[in-house]
Amino acid sequence: MTTDIKEIIIQLESHCLWIETIGEQGEKLGIDEIDLRNVNLSQYPLDQAYITACIFDGMNLNHKDISSSLLCSSTFIYTNLEGADLCKSNVSYADFTNANIKAARLADSECIETVFVKADLSDANLVAGLFNETDFRDAVLFNADVRLATFERVLLKGAKLTGVRGLGEAFIKSINIGTPEHPIILLGAEAKQWLQFKSLNNE
Repeated sequence: MTTDIKEIIIQLESHCLWIETIGEQGEKLGIDEIDLRNVNLSQYPLDQAYITACIFDGMNLNHKDISSSLLCSSTFIYTNLEGADLCKSNVSYADFTNANIKAARLADSECIETVFVKADLSDANLVAGLFNETDFRDAVLFNADVRLATFERVLLKGAKLTGVRGLGEAFIKSINIGTPEHPIILLGAEAKQWLQFKSLNNE
């Protein structure tokens, strides 16, 4: 994690040029295991990039375009991602604990074993997302849109689900309303019924 900040800036500028010239110039961003907390990312695009196992903890990335990027195993703990665009991104194994993800777009995203513990996903667009063993424990999903999303072995203990939209069109295979150590698995119609009940009740 000791990569020079100047070197990162050069790579970010090259990625910006790569996007602007549709790949004619510059180079697509590919970084791994980099601590980005001391880098000012405000003027650099992060879409269509490979950013794996990097640290974004506590950063302000509100309304940032990070769409179509590979973000596997990166951490966004306490990060502000309000209104950010993560559409078509792969955030499998990433950690969004306590992150602000209000009104963000995670449509068509891949979230395998992604951690959203205590994250705020109010009004988030989760349409057609793949949620497999995703951890939403104690997360806030008020009015989130889950149309065409797939839920399989998703952890939901303590999640606030009031107003969740699109459950009728979602693919609810199974959910875990217990813990990883002591799972309480609900399947198919029973899982969808539980979610629909929670979405209609203020808790």
